[in-house]
Amino acid sequence: QVQLVESGGGLVQAGGSLRLSCAASGSIFSLNAMGWYRQAPGKQRDLVAAITSGGSTDYTDSVKGRFTISRDNAKKTVSLEMNSLKPEDTAVYYCNANARLYDGRYFEVWGQGTLVTVSS
Repeated sequence: QVQLVESGGGLVQAGGSLRLSCAASGSIFSLNAMGWYRQAPGKQRDLVAAITSGGSTDYTDSVKGRFTISRDNAKKTVSLEMNSLKPEDTAVYYCNANARLYDGRYFEVWGQGTLVTVSS
């Protein structure tokens, strides 16, 4: 009923930039907190950045000053601007959202993931 579709991953050299985008679709009444997580090979999935419906943001320490999360509530999208990328940023990045449906139910939804590879 609710889907998140990510785009924007790829291969980039260290020091470069990428922008990830995530669009929500389905019977969504509203989106509460949204965020980006990442999972490197052999590692657990960790939060990278989060944003509330009011625009408050939070970042993991390793990306502060380099990554910027933003959202467009009208378009039901969330983006992650990634600058000064490092090889250790290499991971599969997942979009996450807490959605309220028109029937009143709440769902936590995950995207399918998009691979970001940073070469040294």
